[in-house]
Amino acid sequence: MSRIGRAPITIPAGVTVTVGEDNLVKVKGPKGELSRKIHQDMKINVEGTELTVTRPSDDKMHRSLHGLSRSLIHNMVVGVTDGFKKELEINGVGYRAQMQGKNLNLSLGFSHPVIVEAPQGIQFEVPKGTNNIVVSGIDKEVVGQIAAEIRAYREPEPYKGKGIKYVGEHIRRKEGKAGAKGKK
Repeated sequence: MSRIGRAPITIPAGVTVTVGEDNLVKVKGPKGELSRKIHQDMKINVEGTELTVTRPSDDKMHRSLHGLSRSLIHNMVVGVTDGFKKELEINGVGYRAQMQGKNLNLSLGFSHPVIVEAPQGIQFEVPKGTNNIVVSGIDKEVVGQIAAEIRAYREPEPYKGKGIKYVGEHIRRKEGKAGAKGKK
């Protein structure tokens, strides 16, 4: 049995989970509503305040879908109650981020500013006095994708560390040209 797949999901107060036909799972909570279609072979049972996911057999495909299905539903429940956020850090001279309405305006050393539009359900935040960007929302997949797209505009380079990185991410640094320091 999958350790992740067999763990039950506790449904907190204020959250409703409904399973429709074709395994369409809808989760509604204080922060919003999410829905996702789970593979039709997985059996989803809602009993009181617990949700369990079971698989029909021990086939390789069913084993791999078991933990995945449970994790996707759990992320939906956590998203509508607490939400998700990713923090990015900007390093570099002249690199900065500003809010422009709901959109994000990035100055990253290009000849033009990069404007990132916030998709529905995603909020950007730029705390005052820091070079950080906070991407938050209720869908974990979308939050991670938007954060990755922002990071891709100027990935951190290994020599000076300039660019956009996740907070807490370690960038492996390289040494410059060692022999060129004393020669002309």
